[in-house]
Amino acid sequence: VQANNYSTFYDDQRQNWSIMFESEKAAVDFSKQVCIAKCNSSPVLESVLYQDLLLGEGQGVEGGDSLEVAYTGWLFQNNGLGQVFDSNVNKDKLLRLKLGSGKVIKGWEEGMMGMKKGGRRYLIIPPALAYGTQGVAGRVPPDSTLVFEVEIRRVKLAKECSGSDGLSVSSRDSPAPSPVPSSDGFSAD
Repeated sequence: VQANNYSTFYDDQRQNWSIMFESEKAAVDFSKQVCIAKCNSSPVLESVLYQDLLLGEGQGVEGGDSLEVAYTGWLFQNNGLGQVFDSNVNKDKLLRLKLGSGKVIKGWEEGMMGMKKGGRRYLIIPPALAYGTQGVAGRVPPDSTLVFEVEIRRVKLAKECSGSDGLSVSSRDSPAPSPVPSSDGFSAD
């Protein structure tokens, strides 16, 4: 889906189609349903499926970049969205993470690559790239496929943290945790 609620796609005969939606909400809802349809039509979901809902601006994020993210997570049940199991959308704090650090599920690490600041993306994550056979007690049953809507609110590119000699001066290089704001651009929790 592009600017002005306009969408283009190719069918299985490589014929180009275009759709114009009445509103941004209708365009976003369509994009989510396309992602769910892709999931339901795959015999086995082995990798993260994603669909951009809003592209955002600037450079695409990559490993080492620090992000602040708003998200909602649902269980994928009965071929569609099940119950919400986690969200920080109506909370004061955004989730802070460094992409590639292994602090979030692998499906997030893969699914968020290339997103831009202000971008929103829909992710459908297979169990092997989520919580696997363990699940999360009381919240995520074992072997659950998960759906997330993620939005990057702030980005600090890893490249912006390097000194003039090209060496990284990010907080992970300091020997001890510092009580002052870390050099990745976000204050320490």
